[in-house]
Amino acid sequence: MADDWHVSPDDSELEELDRFLRAHAGDEDMLLDGVHGFLTALAIGPAPPKPEEWLPEILHEPFADSEEGERVLTLLARLNDAITPELETGSYEPILGELDNDDEQAPPEFTARGWCEGFSRGIDLRAPSWEGRLGHDAQLMEMLSPIIALAIDDGVFESDGDFAPLGEDDYDECLAQIPTAVGAVAEYWRAHPLEEGDFSRNREAGAAMPPRRRGGRWVH
Repeated sequence: MADDWHVSPDDSELEELDRFLRAHAGDEDMLLDGVHGFLTALAIGPAPPKPEEWLPEILHEPFADSEEGERVLTLLARLNDAITPELETGSYEPILGELDNDDEQAPPEFTARGWCEGFSRGIDLRAPSWEGRLGHDAQLMEMLSPIIALAIDDGVFESDGDFAPLGEDDYDECLAQIPTAVGAVAEYWRAHPLEEGDFSRNREAGAAMPPRRRGGRWVH
């Protein structure tokens, strides 16, 4: 069992976790793609939190019984703990939502909206650390640019009108860049850990990320 702990859940286990999250989701609760984006932001960020800090952001109702609780917590832990090894081995891929399509013969269309929403919530959990650095280091903002572009295009972040909608090819290119962007940000925080002055700089900088829309729903 210990040898499998850092192995990401397989497709059937991801479907099992997805069903649980959907069955217990409120209007603004994260589904599987959002949870993966959320855990990714926490794993690569400046100060990864302990489970007791991030679990309440995902789970909002009591479990039906101890067996269900143990199973869901195990799957969430494995999903979380696999992110860093996947980045280190170059096998990380974001979990994306799939859009409904009336044409059954057409290839599936994917959306990063849920993943980006979760990623932004992960940044929110460490907002002072992120914002202090983003306000003073354009390199970090540049690393995040594919994710920010997707989030603006999908309506997760508010736009001031300076961002043109992404074309289909540009959207797909940004999707393909997510693993590289996530890996670069993880390496950035390893190479440039938090300093005491980051928090005082944050008070001067204000929020550097675009404001996030809240309450929107989308098709997964």
